[in-house]
Amino acid sequence: MIECSKITKIYQIGSIQNKALENVSFKINEGEFVAIIGPSGSGKSTLMHILGCLDTPTSGQYFLNKKEVSKLSEKELAEIRRTHIGFVFQSFNLLPRTSVLQNVMMPLLYQKISFSMRLEKAKKTLKDAALSEEFWNYYPNQLSGGMQQRVAIARALVTNPKIILADEPTGDLDSKTGEEILQTFVRLNLEGHTIVLITHDKYIAAKAQRIISLKDGHIAEDQLIQNSIMFRDIKE
Repeated sequence: MIECSKITKIYQIGSIQNKALENVSFKINEGEFVAIIGPSGSGKSTLMHILGCLDTPTSGQYFLNKKEVSKLSEKELAEIRRTHIGFVFQSFNLLPRTSVLQNVMMPLLYQKISFSMRLEKAKKTLKDAALSEEFWNYYPNQLSGGMQQRVAIARALVTNPKIILADEPTGDLDSKTGEEILQTFVRLNLEGHTIVLITHDKYIAAKAQRIISLKDGHIAEDQLIQNSIMFRDIKE
């Protein structure tokens, strides 16, 4: 589903070049749950932006569903983001003056479907994200952090994307709530969604099926986790 081939990203600041990624290559198959881990400055945020079609590499190729997207225009990249990728961010990125239900319906505005269909899809994904119906007409600031993240997950799911890209999704949550959110990602993966989770936390990364470790813009390790902590918990 995802293939990066010799991806390099260089940021030019005046006469100074900062090489954030260099010759990064890997593949992610459909249905995998992959954690990309690394300390600050390792290049994981840059890689996330490229995988999410929010940025393009300086050199190398990025294929999504066998289509090279690394050289597409901004308009074409925006279409890929709308149809293929669901984003979940650490800071939730919800519209503050819009209700929970309206936040989840928002991505569907780009689809040529009726209001009633958008409403039906939003309600279904909120149920899938395990947010109780009593909160659907609340505003984001009336919800706990965990509830807001569930809204963000529902918004990411509502267009039925092939990939869910989660950037430090538990970073602003307490440990108990963060564990519940991770359980939600595992359940979604077991239902067939491809999950790519960006994190600096080794404990969180250990709950994926596979860990890609970045260091100084290079892949330091690509490790399969046969019996991850989270999957053992689910099976037990």
